[in-house]
Amino acid sequence: MTERPPEIKTRPDGQNPEVTTDGSPKVKSRKLGGRKPTAPQVEKSKNIHAISFDRPVARPAQMKSRHRGLVLSLVLVIALPVLLTTIYLTIFAQPQYASQVGFTIRQEETGNASDLMGGLSGLLGSPVQSNADLLFEYVQSQEIVERIDAHFDLIAHYTESWPRDPVFSIWPTALIEDVHWFWNRMVRLTYDKSTGMMLAQVRARDPASAQRLAHLIVAESELMINRLNETARRDTMRNAEFDLETALERLRSARQALSEFRARTQILDPQADIQGRMGVLNVLQQQLAEALVEYDLLMMQISDSNDPRLRQMQRRIEVVRNRINEERRDFTQQDVTGDDTDYPRLIAQYEGLLVDQTFAEATYQAALTAFDAARSNASRQTLYLANFIQPSLAQRAQYPQTILIIALTAGFMTLIWSIMALVYYSLRDRG
Repeated sequence: MTERPPEIKTRPDGQNPEVTTDGSPKVKSRKLGGRKPTAPQVEKSKNIHAISFDRPVARPAQMKSRHRGLVLSLVLVIALPVLLTTIYLTIFAQPQYASQVGFTIRQEETGNASDLMGGLSGLLGSPVQSNADLLFEYVQSQEIVERIDAHFDLIAHYTESWPRDPVFSIWPTALIEDVHWFWNRMVRLTYDKSTGMMLAQVRARDPASAQRLAHLIVAESELMINRLNETARRDTMRNAEFDLETALERLRSARQALSEFRARTQILDPQADIQGRMGVLNVLQQQLAEALVEYDLLMMQISDSNDPRLRQMQRRIEVVRNRINEERRDFTQQDVTGDDTDYPRLIAQYEGLLVDQTFAEATYQAALTAFDAARSNASRQTLYLANFIQPSLAQRAQYPQTILIIALTAGFMTLIWSIMALVYYSLRDRG
């Protein structure tokens, strides 16, 4: 059985759509993207009787307007500031020389006679830590700028490069507030609170000027410490004198009150007077005991109760007892001074006056010791400025730090540009 060839359909115009003009079978193809299949694809379709589809090829990348704006912003925000900074630092900026000095506040640790008398002088001096804090603020204050400007013309020195270098110089018409602001730029102060040490770095147009300014800072700081010492000594002496006068007046009042008490009562020492009265009372009690013993012995020897000797002993015993009672009554109830004051009240008044006098004497001794300590401290300088690093003389200009400033400028400008680009694309995606 022979296989029949496939039946070819013809169109009404007599042409066969399944074959070409040369009689070969026509390959069915499907256009995709307007492109015809290539020769290898046609050859493959002949073998497997299948149709192959092509994928579109990506077009070359083209720069759009937003890309151009991004590149322009990169140039304006990063490249241009870095370029301007580099040009300024290398051409216009003038060299600056730095001088470094280190100092701290010390307190005299030598003992004196007042320390042996009670150690009160340690309570009179101000703490070193608080004075170091004061010195740290003083070096950055306007007062030290005015004092240094009186010895060194700061405006004339720092305006030499104006207007060639306006960033690292000050204008000629600057006021004291402007000079103070520029001073804090030229003087870098480091302070360690734990040790009280300070390091000051002074920048100037030449090494000699920087070293001289460092010397002036040390000199003015020492003068400030001397003023603190003088003020502390003056205040300490004034307070010590006032305390001594107050203690002396209290002691005088206490002694005068005790003298008036003795003149009013005609008793120098009530305790001694009481001891005398107690001695009399003790003697009477002893006599009463002896009389009672004699009376008992006589009763044992005499049987007659009407014996005159017994009556005499009884009268003696009665008299001694009455005397004892009278002494006790006088001791507790009798008016001693004529103003209804008995002995217990008298003793209470005397003891109160005696306590006041004792306390006034102790206060006077303490005030006298403090006064001696203040006078001893006033005779010498308690606080002094220790200069542990002498002002250095620079041999090379360390400022301005060109590489560091350029690197910081590039870093900050890159950070700003990145933030701006992120914000732009974020807003664009949301829109």
